[in-house]
Amino acid sequence: MRRIGVGLRPLLESVLAGLIGLGVGAIIMRAWGYNPWPAYMALFKESFGSGYGLANALANATPLILTALTFAVGARAGLFIIGAEGMMYMGAMAAVAASFFRLPSGWHALFALLGAALAGMVWGLIPAVLKAYRGVHEVISTIMFNWLAHFFAFYLVANVLVDPIRAEKTISVAKTSRLPILFRGTDLSFGIAVAVGLAFLFYLLLWHTVAGYEIRAAGANPHAARYGGVSPRRTVLLVFILGGMAAGLAGAVETMGRPPTYAVYSGLTNIAGFGFDGIGVAMIGRIHPLGIIPAAIFYGGLQAGARLMQMEAKVPFEMVRAVQGAIVLALALPELARLFRVFVRRARFQEKKT
Repeated sequence: MRRIGVGLRPLLESVLAGLIGLGVGAIIMRAWGYNPWPAYMALFKESFGSGYGLANALANATPLILTALTFAVGARAGLFIIGAEGMMYMGAMAAVAASFFRLPSGWHALFALLGAALAGMVWGLIPAVLKAYRGVHEVISTIMFNWLAHFFAFYLVANVLVDPIRAEKTISVAKTSRLPILFRGTDLSFGIAVAVGLAFLFYLLLWHTVAGYEIRAAGANPHAARYGGVSPRRTVLLVFILGGMAAGLAGAVETMGRPPTYAVYSGLTNIAGFGFDGIGVAMIGRIHPLGIIPAAIFYGGLQAGARLMQMEAKVPFEMVRAVQGAIVLALALPELARLFRVFVRRARFQEKKT
C-alpha cells in the first residue's frame, strides 16, 4: 500500500497543481473583467470536445513530445540541455534538403527522417564535446548554439533552400517524403506515431538497459556513479546524441507533416519555439518519457483551444497566453522545485569536495 501511495504522489501533485493553475488563470481573467467559466468551457471544448479538436491537439503535441525528450534525457543525467531549439532547426533543414533526392514514396520519408535525426545529433555533439572534454557548461554552450543554428538556418532558408517562386519560404518538401495525414482536414500526421514510438524507446533505454542505468545513476549521484565505473564523458556524449536525435526528428515531423505548406518560412516562424516549450512539457511530465506523452497532449490542447477561447468567450489573445502560462507554470513547478533541490545539493557537495 505504501508503494502505491508513493507512485500516486506525482499524479496527485500534478492534479493539485493543475487546479491551482486553473484558479490563478480564473483570477487573472476575472480581474480584467472576463468570465472564466465560459472561457474555460470554450478552451477545453475546442481542445478535447471533438475529434477535430483532439486531432489538432495531437498534431500540436507531436514536436513537443520530441523536444521534451531532449530535455528529459539530459535532466536524467544531471544535465540542463536547452539546445533542442537549435537541434530542431537543423533537423528541419535536413528534412527539406532531403527533397533534392529522388526516392520512392515511403523510403523517401524514412530517408528524410534519418537525415533529420543525424543533423540534430551532429549539432548536439558539438556542445557535448565541449562539455565532456573542456568542461564548458551545457547551458552556456546550448544557448550559444541555439543562436548559431537560428542564423545558419535563416541563411539556408534565404539563400540555399529558398523557393524560386515564393522567396519567403524554402522549397516544399517532396510529395514522396511527406508524412501521411491520419485524419483528413486536420494537421495530424504519422509524425505522432514517430514521437510516441521514440518516447517508448527512450523509456526502454533508460529503465531496461545498462546504458540507461548509467545515465540515471549519473544524474542521481555523479560521484557514486563515477566510483562505480560510469564514464562521465561517455554519458554526456550519449545523452547529447539521444537528445539531438529527438530534437532533429521534431524539426522533421513539423516540416514533413504540416499541410499545406510542407516548408520552413523566413524567420523560422512556423518551427520556432518548440524547443523551449518542450522544457515546460518535460517538467509537466516529470522528465519521464511516458509522462511526457500526456503532458504534451495537454499542452497541445491548450494551444488548440486558444482560438475558440478568443472567438466564443471574447478573451483577447494576450490574456489567453497569460492564462495558459499560469496553468503550465503551476503544473511544471513541482518538478522544477525537485530539480532545483538536486542541483543545489550537487553544488554544495562539489564545494565541500573542493
